[in-house]
Amino acid sequence: MKTTLIRRHFLTLASALALGAPVHASAADAYPSKPIKILVGYSAGGAVDAIARSVGQRMSAILGQPVVVENKPGAGTNIAVKALIASPPDGYTLLLAANALAVNPSLFEPAPYDLERDLTPVALVGRVPVVFTVREGSAIRTLPELVAAAKARPGGVTVATPGNGSTPHLAMELFQHTAGLSLRHVPYKGGAQAITDVLGGHVDVVAVNALEVLPLAKSGKLKVLAVMSSERAAVLPGVPTVAESGYPGFESSVWYGFVAPARLPQPVLDKLHDAVQKALQSPEVRDQLAAAGGVALPGPAAQFDKLLKTDAARYGKLIREASIKPD
Repeated sequence: MKTTLIRRHFLTLASALALGAPVHASAADAYPSKPIKILVGYSAGGAVDAIARSVGQRMSAILGQPVVVENKPGAGTNIAVKALIASPPDGYTLLLAANALAVNPSLFEPAPYDLERDLTPVALVGRVPVVFTVREGSAIRTLPELVAAAKARPGGVTVATPGNGSTPHLAMELFQHTAGLSLRHVPYKGGAQAITDVLGGHVDVVAVNALEVLPLAKSGKLKVLAVMSSERAAVLPGVPTVAESGYPGFESSVWYGFVAPARLPQPVLDKLHDAVQKALQSPEVRDQLAAAGGVALPGPAAQFDKLLKTDAARYGKLIREASIKPD
């Protein structure tokens, strides 16, 4: 009896292959049949966590299954990425990643993972600009004034960031390379203390994502010199971009996107990608991104794949040339 059942199974599989039917069709048709988990490599309450919960809520309604967020902070998000890679490639475990995903293979030694070998890009979600900001009352009032001060005192202008290898740190390094400056980097363990010390006059400038400075900028305690996105931020319409300020083509933003383990079946990938695209159309998700100073980035999975490869190459080169090490 057992031998007969096995023979029938293989005959059915062979018939499906002969007819050109995809092997994963039945699994894809049933997907999803249980809750989906979104891993986040940051603590609860932060920007990535908030966006994961907002998008996840919409995806739940679209896919008809609960979508839960699990925070796994630590090791520069490597703990969460490794947990994703160890998960079955069945579409039930995703990761909402930010730029660190493309940066870490060059920042850490040995490389904690291989982007192409270990991961499947699913969809971009959105982008938030990095900003240069000073305290109200600072002698530096514009980006050209920051450049002039840095050239007058090489290494004398201090710039705080959320830490070595963070996206704002890499953006700062990229800018000083582009502008031919020598800025003195002051790394912190997160953006909050960096901002506090700029407010207190202990550091000249802070480079962080727009979300972290919006309340203080609106209250007049901080002045944003420039946004590093390719276009002006809707929440900071009066602030010029770095490109507008004399450095055409300069761009550095914090992006968010979903990835899955490698070898995710194409039909499942298509369903997930479609669910994210529909979620990004909802006013709730767009409002959440706008509140963070960002914009939604709908588009094909190939768009995200290209961004990952471009950023990995760009920041990898910068990390090597500037000898950047993780905290």
